[in-house]
Amino acid sequence: MSAAGRETMPAYFAALNREFRYQLTAIGAPANLYVAQEIKGNTFKIAGGKPGMKVSWQVTGVRQDAYAEKHRIKVEEEKTGEERGTYLHPEAFGQPKEKGVAHARHSASRQLPKEETSKGTTAAKRTAHSQR
Repeated sequence: MSAAGRETMPAYFAALNREFRYQLTAIGAPANLYVAQEIKGNTFKIAGGKPGMKVSWQVTGVRQDAYAEKHRIKVEEEKTGEERGTYLHPEAFGQPKEKGVAHARHSASRQLPKEETSKGTTAAKRTAHSQR
């Protein structure tokens, strides 16, 4: 942790994200760590533990940039009848592309979609030492 347990986020973080989630892990010894102040002014404050202890932290948030707002990822989708028994990424399981959801969805038109990219959340991670 930094001085007084105040951590600074990357400059872009608060502008790009909302609904922050915090994860704190004490390293070397158990500790009662908690977020004493949520992100405000691009910083947040960790409290608890002992002076000088090592703490690993991660803050995630839901992206709020224009692209992410228009292209939200569905967490779970039910597969339709023709999609059941198929894979999102069949190659990862040693299966042919024909065993993929994309193939099942587009078998009638024979137009396979372009590969998708991840666009859900962003995260900042750091392991820090307390200076308290």
